[in-house]
Amino acid sequence: MTITQSAGPQEPGAEEPAPVGHAPVPVDTCEAFVGLLPQTRRSLLRRLAIGQAEGRAPSMMGAVVRDGRAVWSGARTSVEGEVPHGDVQYRIGSLTKTFVAVLVMRLRDEELLRLEDPVGRHLEGTPAPDATIAQLLAHSSGLAAEARAPWWERTSGELRPEPADLFGDRPQRLPAGRRHHYSNPGYALLGALVERLRGGTPWDEVLRREVLQPLGMGRTTPQPEMPHAGGWAVHPWADVMLPEPAHDTGLMGPAGQLWSTLDDLCRWATFLLRGDERVLSAASLAEMRTPAVPPEGSGWEAGYGLGLQLVRREGRTLVGHSGSMPGFLAGLWADVEEDVAGIVLANCTSGPAVSAIAADLTGIVIEHEPRIPEPWRPLPGPLDPDLLALTGLWYWGANPHTLRLRAERGLELAPLSRSGRSSRFRAEGDGTWTGLDGYYAGETLRVVREPDGSVSHLDLGTFVFTRGPYEPAEPVPGGVDPEGWRV
Repeated sequence: MTITQSAGPQEPGAEEPAPVGHAPVPVDTCEAFVGLLPQTRRSLLRRLAIGQAEGRAPSMMGAVVRDGRAVWSGARTSVEGEVPHGDVQYRIGSLTKTFVAVLVMRLRDEELLRLEDPVGRHLEGTPAPDATIAQLLAHSSGLAAEARAPWWERTSGELRPEPADLFGDRPQRLPAGRRHHYSNPGYALLGALVERLRGGTPWDEVLRREVLQPLGMGRTTPQPEMPHAGGWAVHPWADVMLPEPAHDTGLMGPAGQLWSTLDDLCRWATFLLRGDERVLSAASLAEMRTPAVPPEGSGWEAGYGLGLQLVRREGRTLVGHSGSMPGFLAGLWADVEEDVAGIVLANCTSGPAVSAIAADLTGIVIEHEPRIPEPWRPLPGPLDPDLLALTGLWYWGANPHTLRLRAERGLELAPLSRSGRSSRFRAEGDGTWTGLDGYYAGETLRVVREPDGSVSHLDLGTFVFTRGPYEPAEPVPGGVDPEGWRV
C-alpha cells in the first residue's frame, strides 16, 4: 500500500497511479532549508513529527515562508522510503475559498461589481438574491452552512446541477449581516458569480489565467494530476485505514475543490504576505485581511475578513485559512508584520491539528529567529519644505500629538501620552490626507490656512489640532477662556 502515490479508489478505466518520483530517503532527514539555524530547523521538524505521529496521519508535509521565499520544508510518512516532496499534490479544501475571494476582489477593482451589491443583481436563479457579495465573502449572509443532501463533499456535483439545487427548503438560517455563520454554498454562489461576469468562462479557468499563471502556480488544479497523494480515513480506535473518494463537486467546487502542492502554496503564502500588483492591488489585499464580521470566542480569538480567516495567537494576528475534504487536511497561516507563513498538508480526513501546527511553525521561526529590521534610510527626494513644516507637535485641546512625515507624502499622527488616537494617512491629489487605520480610518485630514497662506490649524473629521494647548489666539471650537490657564 503506497500512501503518497494513490488518489484512493479509481474510476473504471482509470490508469494506475504513477510513482511520486522521489528517491527513498530516511524519514528523519526529509527536510530542506535556506539559512535557518540548526536549532530552529530541529524545532520545526519536531513539531511536524509530533503532529504526524499524534494525529496518525499517513503523511504530512510542512513549510515555512519568510522574506518572500521558502526557508524550510519537511515531511513525515508512514511508508518507509517514500517521502512526499514539494511537487506532490494534496487536496486543500477550503483554502480554495481564498483563491475565489481574490477573483471577486479583482472584479470589484475592475468596477464590474460592488461589494455592497446583492448577489441577485448579477446572478439569476439564486434562492438568496438579497445577500450581498461582501456578506458572502465574509460568511455573514446567514445562508445554510452546507449544501442540500446528500453530503456534498463525498458525492458528485451532478446531483446539484443548478445554483438553486445547492439549497434545501430553508436556505436562510440566520439574519443577514448580523453574525458570522460559515457557508460553503455561499462560496459556490461566488464561483458562479465569477463565471457569469467573465462571460461564462468556468471559475477555475479564470483562476488559472488571472491568478495561478502570473504567480507561477502551475501545479494547482481542480482535478488531481500526478504525482498526488491519496486520501485516507484513519479508524478512530485502531491503526487501520480506509480510502476516501475524490469526487468532482461541480458547482460546489469554489468551496473546496482545488488540489495544490507545498511548493505552490509557498508561492500563495508569499502573495498573501506581500501581494503582487499583477494579481491584486496592495490596498485590496489589505482589505481582505481586515475583519469584516464580529469576532468569535471570548475576547478577540478569531474572525473573518473577505475570504481570509483571522486568528489571534500569542499576541500576534495571523491571516490565512484552514481546509478539509474527505481524505485531506490543510492549513496556512501568515503573520504579515513578521513576513512569515507556515503551511501544513496531510492526507487524512481527521486527526492531526494541521491548522494549529501551521500556526506553530510560524511562531517557532518568529521566536527562534526574530526578524532583523531593515536599515533606516532617509525618504526619497525631493523634499517639500511646506510639508516638512507641518511636522512636530500639535495639540488636540491639551493633549499633545506628534505629526511625522512618511514615504510618498504620507503622515502619521500619534499621541505623546497613552491616551489618544493614532492613525496613518495617505496623501490625496487634492492636498488632503485620508486615514488608513485606527479611529480615523477613512476620515479626511486637511490643512486650514489663513488668508495670507500661513497654517492656521489641522482639521481632522471636525477635530481641530492647534500648535499650542488651548492658546487664546488659536481657532479652538467653543473658544478659550480669556483669563487663560490659572493655578
